[in-house]
Amino acid sequence: MNNKQLILASGSSYRRDLLQRLGLSFDCWAPDVDETAAPREAPRATATRLARAKAEAAAVRYPQAWIIGSDQVAEDGGRPIGKPGTVEAARQQLRSMRGRVIHFHTALCVATPGGKRVHEELVSTEVAFRVLSDQEIDRYLEKEPALDCAGSAKSEGLGIALLQRLSGDDPTALIGLPLIALSAILRAEGFELP
Repeated sequence: MNNKQLILASGSSYRRDLLQRLGLSFDCWAPDVDETAAPREAPRATATRLARAKAEAAAVRYPQAWIIGSDQVAEDGGRPIGKPGTVEAARQQLRSMRGRVIHFHTALCVATPGGKRVHEELVSTEVAFRVLSDQEIDRYLEKEPALDCAGSAKSEGLGIALLQRLSGDDPTALIGLPLIALSAILRAEGFELP
């Protein structure tokens, strides 16, 4: 069944690189989905809703394909943490997170052709940040600005040095696409992995 069309509903290079690890042929299409959280929406719910919205948008465009949608929202005590966008915003994020435990919720939604079945998973990772000095934060941001990732710390890069510990079921979830859960879903749909 690996000759069937598989679409990653994302413009993220991180998710694309992760999906390539599975050795499957796939195409990427970035849906135009408003990623704004709904009023009083919990970060976990936002991630789940957005992953599904991305998969649904791609399913309309590619009705004969298996669609993978994913989204991640970081949370600090119920407050969502987004992508910083600027160095100053990244600096403020990292200052506010130093010495704290932050939860990263990564949602996955896989829709089968025609939307006959939809599989959803939510994988959360607990990330404990070290107590960082302002100088450490500034040095990190000079070397790896991480302006396009929630929480400003890329665990797959230099950001790992900012952390004290990680706790979760799937290390790829923290990067943006939970491959353990995705592999299980795709195997259940008849894809040969490995």
